[in-house]
Amino acid sequence: MIKIILDAMGGDHAPEVTVQGAVEALKNDKELYLILTGRQNDIVSELVKYNYDKSRLEIVDCPDVIEMNDIPTEAVKRKQSSLMAGYWMLKKQDDICGLVTAGSTGATIVGGQLILGRIRGIKRPALCPAIPNSRGGVTLLCDCGANAECKPIMLCQFAILASAYARAGFGINNPKVGLLNNGTEEHKGDPLRQQTYKYLSHMEGIDFIGNVEGRDIMLGEADVVVADGFSGNVALKSIEGCGKMILNVMKKELSSTVRSKIGYLFAKKAIKNMRGQLDFDKYGGALLLGLKKVVIKSHGSSKPQTIAAAIANAVEIYRNGLVPCVENMLEKVDLDNLIPEEEQ
Repeated sequence: MIKIILDAMGGDHAPEVTVQGAVEALKNDKELYLILTGRQNDIVSELVKYNYDKSRLEIVDCPDVIEMNDIPTEAVKRKQSSLMAGYWMLKKQDDICGLVTAGSTGATIVGGQLILGRIRGIKRPALCPAIPNSRGGVTLLCDCGANAECKPIMLCQFAILASAYARAGFGINNPKVGLLNNGTEEHKGDPLRQQTYKYLSHMEGIDFIGNVEGRDIMLGEADVVVADGFSGNVALKSIEGCGKMILNVMKKELSSTVRSKIGYLFAKKAIKNMRGQLDFDKYGGALLLGLKKVVIKSHGSSKPQTIAAAIANAVEIYRNGLVPCVENMLEKVDLDNLIPEEEQ
């Protein structure tokens, strides 16, 4: 059995959505064992709606919930929350493989660092979502919000982390890595981008293809795009907003006249396929890379199928050895000798 913790109280519609997602995940994977953390009575009241294998699910009662408006560093210390209980179990029990939460991003990052801990040598963890691209696959954007200010060594480590994720999560053996910048030329960008470009160009085990622009995240050849958390978050939210706008405009126009409604009937299958290709939810959420175990942060408004996908993704990443892959790549790339101490 592969044990995964689900923060049952995390998200805008918890525990209704999280419990339904948990039940769906159990049906999809007979080797899965789930530990739901949260208010037991609330969780049980949702579970009674479903038929599931009760021998593969347990509940850990937690009185508190970290709200979105809570200050993460304070909430981590003073609340006996479902998320922090999950982190402590993940840290102390070797047989637990990962954690999934749709709760507070800030608390997820803080708890990951203070309780679970980082892989040895990693400066900071990074959020890494899988973004659908025009090639029918995904592009991993790392970081997308965990670190607003970065140093060159952090961006170089993000390249290692996301490359390991590309291998473990998506079977990309030699992922192409690009650096998010305001132009493709080598000299473009601020000192951070210019220095990082130089170091990425000399890193063993990294297939660096140079600078990429925002449009290249979905249209270019890069499997991994490295960014500081501020730029990455702006890029991610812009992509999400653009995708939603396109789908909303299509829905409005295709229902505006009788002729367009008839046209929609002929194009219905193609539109459904397009929606599926542009669906972020099928990957479950962003992986919090750099921690000692697998942690996935789903969106607060996640649907049950999103939670189920996040759980399945956590299982697959564990099975494919993400953390050992990162450790192996860190050993091969001697960043301490490559990057001067003042730039670390």
